[in-house]
Amino acid sequence: MIVSRFGFRGRLLAGTGAALVALVAGCSGAPDEPDPPPSTLRADGPAPGLAVPPGDNPLAGMTFFVDPDTPAAGQKSRWAAAGRTDDAAQIDKIASRPIAYWLTATDPAEITAEVDSVVRRAGAAGQMPVLVAYHVPQRDCGSYSAGGADSAEEYRAWIRAVAAGIGSQAATVVVEPDAVAHALDGCKASASERFALLDDAVTVLKQGPSTRVYLDAGNPTWIRDTGALADALRRAGVERADGFALNVSNFVSTPDNVEYGGRLAQALGGARFVIDTSRNGAGPWPGGEVDGGPSWCNPPGRALGAEPTSDTDLPGVDALLWIKRPGDSDGACRPGEPVAGEWWPDYALGLATRS
Repeated sequence: MIVSRFGFRGRLLAGTGAALVALVAGCSGAPDEPDPPPSTLRADGPAPGLAVPPGDNPLAGMTFFVDPDTPAAGQKSRWAAAGRTDDAAQIDKIASRPIAYWLTATDPAEITAEVDSVVRRAGAAGQMPVLVAYHVPQRDCGSYSAGGADSAEEYRAWIRAVAAGIGSQAATVVVEPDAVAHALDGCKASASERFALLDDAVTVLKQGPSTRVYLDAGNPTWIRDTGALADALRRAGVERADGFALNVSNFVSTPDNVEYGGRLAQALGGARFVIDTSRNGAGPWPGGEVDGGPSWCNPPGRALGAEPTSDTDLPGVDALLWIKRPGDSDGACRPGEPVAGEWWPDYALGLATRS
């Protein structure tokens, strides 16, 4: 589960114990038997090692794209016009920051045009866009952000349409939040098919000469066994990516992500990674539930985290990014909460005010 522009993110919470895998949709079970060698899963082309040698940051020096047309920017304008100047100043902490763009169109022609538009606008501003590909079949294990492609064939066509929209332009893509972790926690009926689709997605996207790709790896409170996670990431094509992503749409602190990411990177032989810091300024809620809903979903009292940057001065960390859009709901987890991905001004204001 994630909590994106759609809204989820789950699941093993600190202190729940190794036996408890937080399965919001009630999934359970063990990973499938090992797949055939990755060479039988790739779309085409050779299977090089890590796209960037260990120690090199492919995002170094990048300025990330600040989209002037976001819900936060619109909210700032409306509050300023209504005389809520203090609130407008607070929400500008979100409106003025670079935030990832979650791809929403499903028709191949529409998604190509959507991607091309975003990437062109970012390029015109001299900035690097961060895109999130979030359309894998059986997305979010049927939970709050359920959806995705109806078939493997549909997903392969969709990811090729995304790549066509990028073309030779510069872009960074975070690939399928939660998809690998869900395959490990049993919420995906066929892990083999999912890993094959992710491997294909990474391969297709990396054909873009200026495309950076980070495969999502969940968060430190979800899959505790970094060895098992590293094996799953390999099956999903991480060695053809530029690295992996952590904490997308979650609240885990940056130091905890750095420590966990370092261990996972070591298990992968020196991979690099990015961290979502959009809402981790106060860390996670200290428990599995809050007010009758899961604590990963719209927990109260949270705050914006460190601003996006590629100058992290953290070992192995290519960038701190705001991948989840602060202020978008994680889901209708309690009475009165918006559906996943819907802009929630009051929650956004709380995040900003506490930061």
